[in-house]
Amino acid sequence: MSAEATNPASPRAVTDAVTSAVAPTAAAAPRRRSRPRIDLRRLGRAALLGPAARDRLPDAISHVADAHRAHHPDADLEPLRRAYVLAESSHRGQMRKSGEPYITHPLAVTLILAELGAETTTLTASLLHDTVEDTDVTLDQVGEQFGEEVRYLVDGVTKLEKVDYGAAAEPETFRKMLVATGNDVRVMSIKLADRLHNMRTLGVMRPEKQARIAKVTRDVLIPLAERLGVQALKTELEDLVFAILHPEEYERTRELIVENATRTDDPLAEIADEMRAVLREAGIPAEVHIRPRHFVSVHRVSRKRGRLRGADFGRILVLVNEDADCYGVLGELHTCMTPVVSEFKDFIAVPKFNLYQSLHTAVARPDGQVVEVLIRTHRMHKVAEAGVVALGNPYAAPPEEQSAADGERVDPTRPGWLSRLLDWQRAAPDSDTFWSTLREDLAQDREITVFRPDGGALGLPEGATCVDAAYAQYGEDAHACIGARVNGRLATLSTVLRDGDTVQLLMGQDPASEPSREWLEHAHTPAARIAIQRWLATHPVPEGTTDPEEAAETCEVAGSVETREAWQARSTDADTGTGAGAAVARSAPAGSVTVTAVADRPGASVRLAGCCTPVPPDAVTGFLVRGGAVTVHRVECAAVARMKGARRAEVGVRWGEAAGSATSGCRVTLVAESFGRPHLLADLTEAIALEGAEIVSATVEPPSQQRVRHTYTLQLPEPARLPALMRAMRNVPGVYDVRRAQHPAAAH
Repeated sequence: MSAEATNPASPRAVTDAVTSAVAPTAAAAPRRRSRPRIDLRRLGRAALLGPAARDRLPDAISHVADAHRAHHPDADLEPLRRAYVLAESSHRGQMRKSGEPYITHPLAVTLILAELGAETTTLTASLLHDTVEDTDVTLDQVGEQFGEEVRYLVDGVTKLEKVDYGAAAEPETFRKMLVATGNDVRVMSIKLADRLHNMRTLGVMRPEKQARIAKVTRDVLIPLAERLGVQALKTELEDLVFAILHPEEYERTRELIVENATRTDDPLAEIADEMRAVLREAGIPAEVHIRPRHFVSVHRVSRKRGRLRGADFGRILVLVNEDADCYGVLGELHTCMTPVVSEFKDFIAVPKFNLYQSLHTAVARPDGQVVEVLIRTHRMHKVAEAGVVALGNPYAAPPEEQSAADGERVDPTRPGWLSRLLDWQRAAPDSDTFWSTLREDLAQDREITVFRPDGGALGLPEGATCVDAAYAQYGEDAHACIGARVNGRLATLSTVLRDGDTVQLLMGQDPASEPSREWLEHAHTPAARIAIQRWLATHPVPEGTTDPEEAAETCEVAGSVETREAWQARSTDADTGTGAGAAVARSAPAGSVTVTAVADRPGASVRLAGCCTPVPPDAVTGFLVRGGAVTVHRVECAAVARMKGARRAEVGVRWGEAAGSATSGCRVTLVAESFGRPHLLADLTEAIALEGAEIVSATVEPPSQQRVRHTYTLQLPEPARLPALMRAMRNVPGVYDVRRAQHPAAAH
């Protein structure tokens, strides 16, 4: 069975005791609708007595009905009655480890969702969520009695119950969860409520099992609740995990909260009264509440600030009716009180990725205490607490006031983060890639907003780079990105972005553009990492190569690349050597190179090193690498001395007869040094285009002492055009040097 046993001595009981101790503060301004504690003995007795008469609401779900009607006054309770009757009769005789009838678990889970404002279909599925797994009830029976929508939700939760959350299964966990969830987040909502009730009643388990379940909750389900915006579940899960995994810190935090509750003076209450007076005088209808911090929040603040003062134990919450009133409240508070400007954040104009909207500010009291203030509408508050659960039936047409102008924020089936998550799991080349990138994303608890020149915005995790911005805006088309401007200035794609930056991404025109392998080092978002890794997985490093120079670009001639297998097949007849060390002439692909190799290494493939991009008539040399391949370098390349020092086998190579012909093409990397000036990049790219060269990739480093370095990888129609191209680039005003690129050699 999926549910854990009830234990009155669980961490939740400790939490309730502390809540009672701080009742004076909590009563002044509850953080959310007060949750009546479930009397499991009463529910147990009601369940044992069996269902009520037909058409009468059973006593056991009366509290669920009350919570549901508080959010949905016109809700039809008949499906809940029938779901309870089926669940109670199906689970009859099954007991939890605490000795309570098993039906108390789905009842408790359903109450959690009802208090969050879930609609009737979700509550019906919640009552039935364990029936298919733990009883003889089938999915077909659920569908016949309650419809396909309830059947779909129960099926999804049943599949989630079968997911192994153990460490060995982690890479597949989220894949299976997403497959089970499909596009309907209500499945995840039921799962989160199920885990919350199990965490509340975890005390009967062995300590080691408590710790294992708490760690999975911390690593997987709490970040999931955060991403789905279900703050009410997330904060309580955090406190329960905190009590199990860090009992000493939990106890110290509890003592701080209890000690603060006994204070005679309450700075939060005083400033709340002052705010009520200010807003009343301004004629702005508003509710002002004190919002106590939960345990983990108090612990974090104490570690950050050291000794806590009264204002550190909570925040002020101001609720208004309209969006415009939020800014009216902000103006009045900043006018009549002393604002702490650095604490201001506008999540109404730029909502967070998990649907959250609110204005954040802070005001300073005369005694130096800083009071944090949250300002939002009643609807924003509902969504902030319950996230996707509060957004209703995803299959119902949205109200007129929630038109397409609100975008994905009002679509409970496709909130921004979940939509991207579904895309990642489809695009990831393998489970390990998906899991590693997802874990990195879940670990991000801060977000920045950067703006596009057209006024659009991109939400990115803190530490994101221009590479991340490119893939967030263009998806896999970002492979063609050649540079960026940050706040109007040229910047490398590795530039770390800051909150509020304006980013203009410079895109190449070649549809076959490839991402640089180095981009993976600068990609922080799953969208970027998975897109790059997916490309790398479909474009593997040539066989037998391990180093950057060895994995360099293959020489391209007239738009084609010869494969190693084709090369071997075509060169077999030429392999007439008979003794070890006999010299054999290898005819490489037309227009590339001719290699002199030894007879015991037939079929060697030839590749031009990307570190120095040799082109005819450069003096070249080659080195054997693992797998029998040969990389060709310019003789002055720094990698040559490095590989000679490592005693790599050197191979004599020369340019083939067609190497300089008009039908052959080549790729070369050039570095241009210039003084900074307006339109320099445009003038350089125009000069390159006029010489018939195509830009494969480009990097522009940030200016240093008014000097700018540009690095271009270019495709030339023929090697003979290289000198003219370099002269044309030098003739661009402001450019004082153009040279062949010489990248530092990698260790071999």
